[in-house]
Amino acid sequence: CNFTPVPRTGYRVGVPLPGFWQERLNSDAAIYGGSNMGNSGGLMAEDVASHGHPFSPVLTLPPLATIILERLPG
Repeated sequence: CNFTPVPRTGYRVGVPLPGFWQERLNSDAAIYGGSNMGNSGGLMAEDVASHGHPFSPVLTLPPLATIILERLPG
């Protein structure tokens, strides 16, 4: 969640598993009346530890929005 009116790009967040993390919800999507800023549907977690987890994707957090990611198997 980004509760500020400022977009946050390059925001690294730790995740427990490697692989592709699909953007399942983006409250800033155009279908919700937002600016459609996001992560192009998903992103790969890198082998870089962050927030106590061994992997991390680098996110774009839209302003005043929430995103939810889900790891895809494979």
